[in-house]
Amino acid sequence: MTVRYAASVAVATACVFGSVAPTMRLVSAQESSHTTIVEARSATELRDWDRRLNGMIRTGELRLRDMRNDTLMKGRRHERSDQYYRGVRVFGGDVARQSRDGGLTESAFGTIYEGIDIDPSPAIDEEQARTALADRGLDTSGAPELVILPLGGSTPDVVRYALAWRFRVKTRNDSRQVFIDAVTGATLLDFSDRKTQTAVGRAQGVLGDTKKISVRSTTGQFVTADELRPPAIQTYDMRGNPDRVDDVLLGRVTLATADLASDSDNNWSDGAVDDAHVYAGYTYDYYFKRFGRHGLNNADIHVQNMVHPVRRGDFFRFVDDFPEYFVNAFYDGDGVMVYGEGLPAGLTLGGQTWDFLAGALDVVAHELTHGVTEYTSNLIYRNESGALNESFSDMMGTSAEFFFQPPGNGPLKADYLLGEDVVRPGGLRSMENPGTYGDPDHYSKRYLGTEDSGGVHTNSGIPNHAFYLAIEGGTNRTSGLTVQGVGGGNRDQIEKVFYRAFTQLLPSAATFAVARAATIQAARDLYGSGSPAERAVTQAWTAVGVN
Repeated sequence: MTVRYAASVAVATACVFGSVAPTMRLVSAQESSHTTIVEARSATELRDWDRRLNGMIRTGELRLRDMRNDTLMKGRRHERSDQYYRGVRVFGGDVARQSRDGGLTESAFGTIYEGIDIDPSPAIDEEQARTALADRGLDTSGAPELVILPLGGSTPDVVRYALAWRFRVKTRNDSRQVFIDAVTGATLLDFSDRKTQTAVGRAQGVLGDTKKISVRSTTGQFVTADELRPPAIQTYDMRGNPDRVDDVLLGRVTLATADLASDSDNNWSDGAVDDAHVYAGYTYDYYFKRFGRHGLNNADIHVQNMVHPVRRGDFFRFVDDFPEYFVNAFYDGDGVMVYGEGLPAGLTLGGQTWDFLAGALDVVAHELTHGVTEYTSNLIYRNESGALNESFSDMMGTSAEFFFQPPGNGPLKADYLLGEDVVRPGGLRSMENPGTYGDPDHYSKRYLGTEDSGGVHTNSGIPNHAFYLAIEGGTNRTSGLTVQGVGGGNRDQIEKVFYRAFTQLLPSAATFAVARAATIQAARDLYGSGSPAERAVTQAWTAVGVN
């Protein structure tokens, strides 16, 4: 069902979460509803939406979650509100509004789920839902949340709703969101939520470069606890013990001072430890200096890096049980990072050698940016919103490279390849030419299957290429359309545009089309209507087929 409110709403005709297996009986589900995308395209539409959203706040259908002053534009404020139905939060239903001093609304973007009509009282309680989870071999100590879950309907443009218990589950090799039907106990949805990639001493990085490292002096030694920056940035040497890493990630044990990497003379030589610690500090500095942001949550939450989760010499012993600890880096939520060990000499994957993953600044900044997303738009890690989540991490990882490293080709140079310093030759993805790695550079070529949570890594190539074109300019290979970028000397403009849109304007279930509208809005906010930045961003999205 497609609906247009006062000719002001672009309506999504595809379900956000896909369909449920046909063998599953969903007694709690109710059909015949739709998704409405909040996106005002004129002053009149904005006023209409403002009135409707204010009305929803008065009735309790929207509840304020967060309100912050803008760090890039004085006199602006951003609020995020979640959708509720009869006191129960609607998963993925939220709105981000920007206002000026005096309360005048400047923009609004969001997702609202219409026509919900189900009983919000669960037939099974929290403990029964936990038992259903345990029957699948899953366990969690965290409290679940009762939510209204949008699901696929009988046709692509219909949304079905179910009452569900939402659990955050950590397994040995994953971190998942699992939704248990609050009427039947069946599993409705299950997807991975793991985002995969003061004494001052001298450190040697993975690639042999030397750099300063901020550590803490203790009795007779130095440990990797950064005391120069406001947040606690700590780097832990897990000494090739994957079982202990699992215990930490599963919450069975907590990291201790004894787990911190240490050195006796403050002349550090373990490249993986050194780069993880230094590059986490660089990432903090980039966000603070470029955007005025104080860490992942803008309140200087800790950053905990774990390196050496395995040893390369134990590859054949551990690779079957712990492959992600060799050829992956991931953000596991709440400021916790794990960096893979790479592959032993002589072994390749896809014809590439894999070095310590912490040795690439763009990898570190990419993974930590997942933390920034977690505390802002919290883009759902599936389908288009998941691809935007991945893409924003690529954008900021690349931007951190250009902030600290000279442009060029080769090690320790800034470019538009991702992970090229440690995955050689070539890295993992290209923003300049996504097709080199089999990723789409145009919306018409997007992956529509279910693998990789709906292609979150593959489809990130589309917004990645838009970001590249908005800066550097050029011609999209699929559409043949040419973009006039702002130029490398003005890259900070596009970085600020995308940062502003992704952290302050986007809702959690944003589509590529909403990202287009939000980034254009951000360009207007920062640089004015008709500015080179607005022109570049608009042309870039059009060139990659997002309209």
